[in-house]
Amino acid sequence: MGSNLEERFQTLHEIVRAARANLAPGAWDYLVGGAETETTLKRNRLALDSLAFRPRVLRDVSRLDCTTTFLGRPLRIPVVLAPIGSIETFTEGGGATAARAAAEFGVAQMLSSVCAPGLEAVATAADTFRLFQLYVRGDDAFVDDHVRRAVDHGYAAVCLTVDTAVYSRRERDLARRFVKPWRVRATGHDFQAALSWDQVKRFKDTHDVPLILKGIATAEDAALACAHGVDVVYVSNHGGRQLDHGRGTLDVLPEVVAAVAGRARIIVDGGVLRGTDVVKALARGADLVGVGRLECLGLAAAGAPGLVRALELLEAEIRVCLGLLGVDRLGALDASYLHAAPPVTPPHATSAFPLLDLDGY
Repeated sequence: MGSNLEERFQTLHEIVRAARANLAPGAWDYLVGGAETETTLKRNRLALDSLAFRPRVLRDVSRLDCTTTFLGRPLRIPVVLAPIGSIETFTEGGGATAARAAAEFGVAQMLSSVCAPGLEAVATAADTFRLFQLYVRGDDAFVDDHVRRAVDHGYAAVCLTVDTAVYSRRERDLARRFVKPWRVRATGHDFQAALSWDQVKRFKDTHDVPLILKGIATAEDAALACAHGVDVVYVSNHGGRQLDHGRGTLDVLPEVVAAVAGRARIIVDGGVLRGTDVVKALARGADLVGVGRLECLGLAAAGAPGLVRALELLEAEIRVCLGLLGVDRLGALDASYLHAAPPVTPPHATSAFPLLDLDGY
């Protein structure tokens, strides 16, 4: 990472400001917007901000370890770049640019099936720990073809997104008349709407690759996922972009952790923008934390180097948080380090950056 970028971006606030300056109004609203009243989006942030820390002192934190493993692969920090449809809106090269940043820094990338330049091109762009997220837009043969292609190109797991049976009303996009590239060419949504546990069973019966279900929001569905042999339960509400008036994902997480009871790994996303957010999610039982908007902000600010810099700053915040909690490694985190507390900032998409003054967030 060049010293110029290190000097330019010394805080995540500065990356967000640069991203806003570089993006057209429609692209910015696509990034920060949610469904209808944006209540779910705000609750994601509210759930994070309603947790305070209980630090312990006089513990040896002279050697801090932020690394972890997931599905047998090492990660520099416990983060996966969440799947973003039309990520090419934010950076030239789209998913391939994000892959290069993930490889340089050392985090996992989950590629959306509605992201250019496609799974094969992204796989050849960088040697990274990659996962493939699939929107089901066809029959069983369609699914099998995408799974085969993903496995052949080194994707370590396949993820089915399960919270998009109906496409939501994202009013910022509608007000701007902003249409994402993949929406223009989207077909076969009836197949996604018809997705059921039968297809999950068929996937597990047919394919050896680990299966992730993204969009789990209740203990009941987490238990069903485990009963069907799902390898990874991904707690998500699509960043507040699907069902309005849903719960914040950090509020959902404890019941999912209890229902899973160690039978599967757990990923969570939703409003995660700071190192303290990552630590809170891990302390509540997640194994890995997804970042989506932060991924796009880094890319929009300065392409792949901007995303690498955002991840460096996120890592620095995680290290500071661990050290001041009296924790020397991620595995030592648990709920005893958390306490309910009233938030101090009204929640919105960029409320994690109170030094900014951005119209419309």
